[in-house]
Amino acid sequence: MLARAISYITLGLDPIPIEIEVDASRGLPGLSLVGLPDQAVRESRERVRAALANSAFEIPSKKLTVNLAPADLKKEGGSFDLAIALALLAVSGQVDPEALQNVVAVGELALDGKLRPVAGILPIVMALRNTSKRILLPAANAAEARAVPGAAVVAVATLQEAVQALADPAWMPPQRAHCAISEVSAPSQADFADVKGQAYAKRALEIAAAGGHHLLMIGPPGAGKTMLAQRLPSILPPMSEQEMLEVSAVASVAGLLPGGGLLRQRPFRSPHHTSSAAALIGGGAGGKPGEISLAHHGVLFLDELPEFHRDALECLRQPLEERRVHISRARYTLHFPAAFTLIAAMNPCPCGYLTDAGKRCRCSAPQIQRYSARVSGPLLDRIDLQVEVAAVPFELLRSDAASEPSQAIRERVMRARRSQEKRNASGDSLYTNAGMRTKDLRSLCPLTEGAAGLLRSAAKELALSARSYTRVLKVARTIADLQGSEIIEEAPLAEAIQFRLSRVLA
Repeated sequence: MLARAISYITLGLDPIPIEIEVDASRGLPGLSLVGLPDQAVRESRERVRAALANSAFEIPSKKLTVNLAPADLKKEGGSFDLAIALALLAVSGQVDPEALQNVVAVGELALDGKLRPVAGILPIVMALRNTSKRILLPAANAAEARAVPGAAVVAVATLQEAVQALADPAWMPPQRAHCAISEVSAPSQADFADVKGQAYAKRALEIAAAGGHHLLMIGPPGAGKTMLAQRLPSILPPMSEQEMLEVSAVASVAGLLPGGGLLRQRPFRSPHHTSSAAALIGGGAGGKPGEISLAHHGVLFLDELPEFHRDALECLRQPLEERRVHISRARYTLHFPAAFTLIAAMNPCPCGYLTDAGKRCRCSAPQIQRYSARVSGPLLDRIDLQVEVAAVPFELLRSDAASEPSQAIRERVMRARRSQEKRNASGDSLYTNAGMRTKDLRSLCPLTEGAAGLLRSAAKELALSARSYTRVLKVARTIADLQGSEIIEEAPLAEAIQFRLSRVLA
């Protein structure tokens, strides 16, 4: 006798259907698993046995073979437990096999028959919305699953409830407390009103927020680089529903939605400088998203940039350009979104005081050169804004003068974003100037005659690469948007060029 059930696994953000086949035949009673299962899947035999027994179901006394198809795809995790248990009940006649035909079952079983939450539910539900499939999943995953419109979600807490839901399609689970909306860890209470001085750096952060541009801050220790970066989320516009779904899907695959629901705040990720390349871009043994994908539609802050491993930094080149990351390994190929805003910070030299007028630098010229060379030219060329942050004078720190609050800056940022949406020629609802297509530069970045002459001179005098040329134009477009101007004049263009000139990295 043969029974089938359908479950799903996520490969990156791509949901892959897995067919669970159970064959019951004559022979010594036992349960064997085939289909390239990993250790966690092989151990599901014992979890399923105990869950069936403790849920008052009979364990078939036959030779049972469970096949997870396709056979050439490695199966990982405990999310197949529920589908395996239901297929076993179907092959023994305790569940109608026909009831499993239009059902997808995902969930890990506890030994007492309760269902535990699993990672990666959101991408699976998004793939099955507006279909006829009913999705059986753990009650702890209900909040994130029900955030997807058009999905037929049945959240159950136990194996017995899952069987009841199969027997009666109109059955409703008992009412339970609603899961709180998850909030991503971000310094939402931080405000630019706390920052004394640093007008130039704050201006650069405003431009970065308005156009989605990458930013590098260079300055001595204690100048406020980290403080400034932590306040960037406070001036970013709120996420749209589509952005929430995309950000939450990445967090779901990474197992970072413990409270359920969609993430409402933009991500702010700040990995330590000892992080490996796999930690930054993703992959590894489990094929999980890395920091750049966890920062999707948010901020990736890399403090002490030259201290990161060289190979880790060089892995950022493609995602900074394409806003996606493609990871190819022997066993799999993964695709993750990576439309993040990079904010990086570094000292000007090993001791940190090369640009500090109040302290003497102790580094030799070769040491400074080696330190700066840790960040490659091709990577720097992909960073739109490069800002020198000076130490704040003591008198300014003690001053009672009020600084501009984040709310005022955020209003200007949102006006600039609305201008970009109206001008959007790509059809992308999540469009920013930083993602402007090269073929749209001429039509979307009109220059006055004076600005065109200035750009021509700058390209010649500064030997701007083709990439630098396009990035200067994109930054100038954002500055003009902040000023409410459709045509780029000389002042916005000159400011954009100035942000590409760093005395330290020259």
